[in-house]
Amino acid sequence: MKLVVLTGAGISAESGLKTFRDADGLWEGYNVYDVATPEAWERNPELVQEFYNERRRQVLAAKPNLAHQVLAELEKDFDVEIITQNIDDLHERAGSTKVTHLHGVITRSQSDRKADLTYAIVGSEIKMGELCELGSQLRPHVVWFGEAVPMIEVAVKLCKQADLFVLIGTSLAVYPAAGLIDFVPSFVDKYIIDPKTPDVKRYKNIINIEKNAVEGVATLKEILANAR
Repeated sequence: MKLVVLTGAGISAESGLKTFRDADGLWEGYNVYDVATPEAWERNPELVQEFYNERRRQVLAAKPNLAHQVLAELEKDFDVEIITQNIDDLHERAGSTKVTHLHGVITRSQSDRKADLTYAIVGSEIKMGELCELGSQLRPHVVWFGEAVPMIEVAVKLCKQADLFVLIGTSLAVYPAAGLIDFVPSFVDKYIIDPKTPDVKRYKNIINIEKNAVEGVATLKEILANAR
């Protein structure tokens, strides 16, 4: 049975990571348009590079929480596919083996000329002057505002194949990720784990679990165990 899980900021927040939410336009005190757009990179690449170097240090210091761990454990009983909006690698470190990163992953770098040319980062920093094999500057492997989301078609295909669908810690405010639930078959049960349930009234077979990620995933595990 294919269990497709879409995770957002709420699951990383419980590992202590402050992840951008589309509320005040600020991320760690920075205007997102100063650090998370191609124009920002062209205008001030040093600032953008250091911003993500600091975010990367925070990610490397963080640890997967129980929600990440339980999702990994569910692979014993389900074909679990994680689709995440988050740029951290906490799902992988918890043991999940199939993770699709919609917005890239901060522990990798990429060419600023060719987005699919990526590299593992040794340590916590990308330095100005570090070049890809094409001779252009390396930048964070992160999808910025205004850039295409190359993994969205992969995610759409997974959602169409879901036998169960779970949404964790996302406000469904950032597109195209917010539209993925539209591709889940209407007859499939859709579990929504968030203290503030997003607007999902138009969808069928919704089961709300109004809890944070850790408590909500534990509840989900019990529900799925009882249903087997």
